[in-house]
Amino acid sequence: MRSTEVTGNRLAKAMLLEVPLVVGRAADGKAFAMRDSCPHRGIPLSYGRFDGQTVECSYHGWKFEACTGRCVEIPSLTSQDKLKVERIFAGRYPSEERDGYIWVYMNSQGSRSPESVPATPKLTVFSEKYRITHLACELPSHVDQGIIGLMDPAHGPFVHQSWYWRSRHSIHEKQKSFEPIPNGFRMSPHTPSSNSAPYRMLQKFTGEPVTTTIDFVLPNIRTEEIRSGKLWFSSRATVTPVRRDLCRIDFVAAWNLLLPVSIFRIFAQKFLRQDQETMILQAEGLKHNPRLMLIDDADRPAKWYFGLKAGLLESRRTGVAMVHPMSGPVTLRWRS
Repeated sequence: MRSTEVTGNRLAKAMLLEVPLVVGRAADGKAFAMRDSCPHRGIPLSYGRFDGQTVECSYHGWKFEACTGRCVEIPSLTSQDKLKVERIFAGRYPSEERDGYIWVYMNSQGSRSPESVPATPKLTVFSEKYRITHLACELPSHVDQGIIGLMDPAHGPFVHQSWYWRSRHSIHEKQKSFEPIPNGFRMSPHTPSSNSAPYRMLQKFTGEPVTTTIDFVLPNIRTEEIRSGKLWFSSRATVTPVRRDLCRIDFVAAWNLLLPVSIFRIFAQKFLRQDQETMILQAEGLKHNPRLMLIDDADRPAKWYFGLKAGLLESRRTGVAMVHPMSGPVTLRWRS
């Protein structure tokens, strides 16, 4: 969720992994996330009131501490009632704000929140002054399809055809090196595709080589860093599971190029919309549960993703160190 959606004492609704959330900001400015359901009768807490410290249910006035989820008041209780209010909790999830987003950590259903949670990802920047922008779009598909679409290297000339990017006529054979990294893989630093106009323009402007590095890290993060001399462009795309049949791409980019945010957003929005329209069409076919296939080498990143995901789940189940699907660096070849 974007930080800008949560201001003052406003309570915002969100859905993550089919869990309804209510998100707000405490009086000290810190964001919090709770399950959007009163443990009394189940009415969404987002319909209640928030005073900067406690969330009050709109049905019976039960109050819960925003940052702990602990119940602090049940107005209907009398002096004779022995119910220990402090033992009642609304679900609460660790949250942190970074790069203009509120991140929420979701633990396994039925388990307690860990004492420490993984560090919130931070967008890499290479100078103190830079421009930044955020974009998002929903995809009517399972998160797995959204992720393998995000890392797919061969759809560009067909889905993203344009004068400034690629076309069918620009297809040619490519060769890229990949290497394993913790919980993911990296397309090693390389010279970007010659059939992409923005990269050619950047090299002409700086007079220096352009290099790009692309990482994918579980559970859902793709980052790209482009460098040419003192100029740079850094982006991160995440695919967030909303429901089994719905996910969302959140894209943030920063750069110190002489490129106005308004101009970049025009092109980036079109790019995301093309992906979204393709996934809408794909969803029409996937609802019939067809048998699917992955090929080498263009689909190898998708195979790595499924291998990483299976390895991580098995590691959590057994307590044994995760087995990475890549044994070492590898070179892939495809046409796009």
